[in-house]
Amino acid sequence: MARHLDLEEQEQLDELKHFWNQYGNLITWFLIAVFGAFAAWNGWQFWQRRQAVQASVLYDEVERAAASGDTGRVEQAFKDIQDKFGRTSYAQQAGLLAGRVLAQTGKTDAARSALQWVAGEASDEGYKALARLRLAGMLVEAKSYDEALKQLNTGMPAEFEALAADRRGDIYNLQGKKDQAKLEYLKAWQAFSPESEYRGLVEVKLTALGAEVPAAKPTAESAKS
Repeated sequence: MARHLDLEEQEQLDELKHFWNQYGNLITWFLIAVFGAFAAWNGWQFWQRRQAVQASVLYDEVERAAASGDTGRVEQAFKDIQDKFGRTSYAQQAGLLAGRVLAQTGKTDAARSALQWVAGEASDEGYKALARLRLAGMLVEAKSYDEALKQLNTGMPAEFEALAADRRGDIYNLQGKKDQAKLEYLKAWQAFSPESEYRGLVEVKLTALGAEVPAAKPTAESAKS
């Protein structure tokens, strides 16, 4: 009986050796790849967290400089975060903040540069849209109407389309293109919710142009009554 078990164990051992000789290298490399990928993923996550922490420190510096009105520090802090952590959301937020502060203090070229960078490089579509809206506003002030329209007609997400249409209406109105202005204002009016204060402002613009504002659709409650 013992002899039989010894033979059986030997056969199993031989089968195991044969299996390992045939597939051992493949299994080894597979395990190396799995554990390597796991280590790389952990390393990537650590690097991402570290990048975010360091970027947040520089963003705080941009905020403090903006609050104190030190535009020189705003520019330098934004340049630092742009150069070192340009792919982070903190850098994109810093670009929007720097653009606003620099525009308010008359540094229009620096403000445009910051907003153009966000509009072109931000990974978040919302940040890109905000940058384009603000940049369009600056271009309107400079009477660069065609350039402003280009900003508003480029990759605008649906949730920002109402604001973009309203601004396009302003531009056409300034250019004396009243019919086009009416169409854009109407798009904006229809896109804003009835509860939005912005919709009331757009309605005033439509009325000033002599446009007929569509009657509000009755709600379910008012229809019942």
